[in-house]
Amino acid sequence: MSDPIAEQASYWDAWNAENREHAQSDISHDQKEAALGWLSATGRFDLDILEVGCGAGWLCPWLKPYGRVTATDLSPDVLRRAAERIAGVEFINGDFMTLDFPEHGFDVVVTLEVLSHVGDQPAFIAKIARLLRRGGVLILATQNRPVLERHNKVAPTQAGHLRRWFDRNELSELLAPHFTVEAMRTMTPIANKGPMRLIAGRWGRRVMRALSGRRLETTLGSAGFGWTLMTLARKA
Repeated sequence: MSDPIAEQASYWDAWNAENREHAQSDISHDQKEAALGWLSATGRFDLDILEVGCGAGWLCPWLKPYGRVTATDLSPDVLRRAAERIAGVEFINGDFMTLDFPEHGFDVVVTLEVLSHVGDQPAFIAKIARLLRRGGVLILATQNRPVLERHNKVAPTQAGHLRRWFDRNELSELLAPHFTVEAMRTMTPIANKGPMRLIAGRWGRRVMRALSGRRLETTLGSAGFGWTLMTLARKA
């Protein structure tokens, strides 16, 4: 019988080695800017921060100025190389759902584009809540289901690749038992099919930025056309 966690670890090891170890997309850049903006707003630089699903660790150097950073991922080889490159971060390999982190041990949990690839999503959110201190903050990014389904051709899943996207209401319902949502918005409009591709395709985005900077992108994101659902939630 195949081991589903081992299959997922193998898939994400290969994916991160091919992608996140080399460059970050516009999507990741925008998620980073939102996350750092929310961290800056705390006014604190002594936070205990846990990044769940850190992949190649590309975000970790940006988190370090705000406090002590622990980062975890399924991908063993990619995480080992991240630990060799990035000093001052505790990297822990394994299945987040079975790893033994201290309850109430963190001020902030950051998790970017991980939720949709988790088998038991309610249990995932519940564990994050247990790890946060009272009033602790969750910074979460996940794919915006309507935009991916209606405006994008997305490659089919492979062995070890789980996928369940959310829309805004579904995500709010998932978080509600444990968190109060303080901000939720879509970001980074992207489209590779249908009429939206004219303004949110690769060339369309370049034209948008040349003509209006980020203003039109921000407007489209505010209207719900962003690839990412970016969420700030506080432990209830």
